[in-house]
Amino acid sequence: MQLLQLIQSIKPKQVIGPKNPEITALTFDSRKVTPGSMFVAIRGTSVDGHTFIPLLEHSGVGAIVCEQLPDKLLPGISYVVVDNTSVALGYLSSEWFGNPSRKLKLVGVTGTNGKTTTATLIYEMARLTGHKAGLLSTVCNYIETEAVHATQTTPDAYSINELLARMVDAGCTYAAMEVSSHAAHQHRIAGLTFAGGVFTNLTRDHLDYHKTVQAYLQAKKSFFDGLPAEAFALVNADDKVGAVMLQNCAAKHFTYSLQTIADFTCKIIESRLDGTLLSLNGHEVETMFTGRFNAYNLTAVYGACCLLGWQPDEVLTNVSRLVPVAGRFQAVRGKDGIIAIVDYAHTPDAVVNVLETIREVGPKRIITVVGAGGDRDKGKRPIMAAEAVRLSDLVILTSDNPRTEEPRAILADMEAGLTDQTRSRAEVIVDRREAIRRAAAIARPGDVILIAGKGHEDYQEINGVKHHFDDREEASIALNEL
Repeated sequence: MQLLQLIQSIKPKQVIGPKNPEITALTFDSRKVTPGSMFVAIRGTSVDGHTFIPLLEHSGVGAIVCEQLPDKLLPGISYVVVDNTSVALGYLSSEWFGNPSRKLKLVGVTGTNGKTTTATLIYEMARLTGHKAGLLSTVCNYIETEAVHATQTTPDAYSINELLARMVDAGCTYAAMEVSSHAAHQHRIAGLTFAGGVFTNLTRDHLDYHKTVQAYLQAKKSFFDGLPAEAFALVNADDKVGAVMLQNCAAKHFTYSLQTIADFTCKIIESRLDGTLLSLNGHEVETMFTGRFNAYNLTAVYGACCLLGWQPDEVLTNVSRLVPVAGRFQAVRGKDGIIAIVDYAHTPDAVVNVLETIREVGPKRIITVVGAGGDRDKGKRPIMAAEAVRLSDLVILTSDNPRTEEPRAILADMEAGLTDQTRSRAEVIVDRREAIRRAAAIARPGDVILIAGKGHEDYQEINGVKHHFDDREEASIALNEL
């Protein structure tokens, strides 16, 4: 692709050197530069790509996109100066892959909890409606039926556009994607054209990165601020932040709710461990999902699908055919009638949602196995422990993904959330496998075990190394084989 065509959408401040060379590749990784490549120098959270520019002297690089020119300009190289290289990478990636988001009806889903379920179910609804579709999510990316391993909630801008282009090539006409706060803040979605955006809720999370709740909120809101006028913006009216998301949003405004008047409303008629009877906009539908939080997710899905132009009656029919997402309130049954619920809940609010859902169906006791991830927001650890012990009969605090932190230090942070009165209902077992087996050993028929925090993940990260570990497998072994 010619340089001038590639940079037409980024409005550079300055172009120095050859004005229109042929660009053979696009990369933001200096190790992947080949002759004729365009290198985009990104200022990352830990590494600044500008520091690698001098190392590219003999690489054959064709063009360098930067915010600041290097001290030494080399002949034969085009230097493109922009205000923000992260934003530029998004637009350059879109142009490089032929602007695939414009050829899809792309729906983005953001919020603290429910992103994965909501995005995945929109993708599933598209396929049930007879359309080819793609998905970008925490659990797995899909190009129609082809699974592509996911390493991040929202990939980098280049990878997003590469995946979207593959969806277009596969004949997809719809796509759904999770939009994380990190991705919005780091401009990974820059240059994408969205048909709609969905906001689920906002509770405390990722303050290790954003530092304040307000900054976290603004990262989410920036996604809605960028929606085009022809798109829809669908927000949870029961979350006080929902109205904030719509401020200065050019897209058409819509709301969904379980509690108040909205464009899309839901009432829970009957809730069980194996499903829920809902009323969506006054129409009853039996679903395979459990809990109030899933009622919110399904209402968001129902609303988004109607706004995409599908017939409400057909949408309702297909809602009844949807199945839960892996690791989201996933039941593992034991030989003695004991049930373990494996869920990705890893924030205080998510833990509360799952435990309240289990409590609603009336188990004899709830035994909760829960931990907190290392190298992440430490402030939520005592809150998670306090909420878990408040809503459980017994809590076993254990390791989640300690990453590079000492597991016992993480658990000490969690124990700080316990009082003298609640401490008697909590145990600490550092080894997660042993914690799950302990829960199974003390459970009696009629009890429900909640194993929270990892959900779909099939690994445990300890000292930066990932080891195979699947809560669903461990629960099944503990309940049926030991």
